Amino acid sequence: MSHPSMRLGQTREPDRAAALKLRMQARRRRTNALALALSLAAMAFGLVWLLWILYTTVRLGVGGLSWHLFTASTPAPNTAGGGLANAIVGSLVMVGMATAVGTPLGVLAGVFLAEYGRGSVLATITRFLNDVLLSAPSIVIGLFVYAVVVATTGRFSAAAGALSLALLQIPIVIRTTENMLNLVPIALREASFALGVPKWKMIASITLKGSIGGIVTGVLLGIARIAGETAPLLFTALSNQFFSLDLGQPMASLPVTIFKFAMSPFADWQSLAWAGVFLITLGVLVLNILARVIVRKK
Repeated sequence: MSHPSMRLGQTREPDRAAALKLRMQARRRRTNALALALSLAAMAFGLVWLLWILYTTVRLGVGGLSWHLFTASTPAPNTAGGGLANAIVGSLVMVGMATAVGTPLGVLAGVFLAEYGRGSVLATITRFLNDVLLSAPSIVIGLFVYAVVVATTGRFSAAAGALSLALLQIPIVIRTTENMLNLVPIALREASFALGVPKWKMIASITLKGSIGGIVTGVLLGIARIAGETAPLLFTALSNQFFSLDLGQPMASLPVTIFKFAMSPFADWQSLAWAGVFLITLGVLVLNILARVIVRKK
């Protein structure tokens, strides 16, 4: 027959274990509640500033909208009227050229990294350089194009501006294309090879076709990024007060015009600047929504 003290000790051991478990659970609940509260506070902090920016942009930007905004060129200083037609068209031209150059190069480079390079030394170096370009400030790209193109030719030009924007877009397209192609199951590639399909045809018919939604999303996000870039265009395309489609001459753009007008002391220019901010914000918002819709459908 066991001693009473032994039975008492055996009873206390489970009690201590249960109490320790309860304390640990209580501490975890407190930690979880604190982390959740901090996360909600951070989200609320970010949303407040975002909504404030959107409210200010809409309040001041809508007031500057008019038919002349899309039909008239930028006015002279301290002159009533005028619009942003030359800046809008200039931005569309340079962003369109950058997209036409950057999208094929980015997609082809992404295909090489995902399908041909894989673990090769060249692919490793390419990924490293692409990461550097992704994180490089846009002003550095602008200075590079200035030194290589503008200083060499002796003049600012829309072509140099489009080149600087293309260099900003290409890394985004490369990264997106590679990631989307890597999501395609290896079994699909192996099944194609088993049927005797050439590799180039397998890439065109299966991997690219299966990831086209993600690639298009990457292109749209790249366009949304370069649409509001100012620093590269200040060093390359500069600006132009008049309407011009000459790619070898300076060309107006919305970001540079907004920068110039917003820093001016003239109320008319400042109103046009806010209208331009509203147009860029609306365009970027539409591109982001379109990208999400494409991803959701796929």
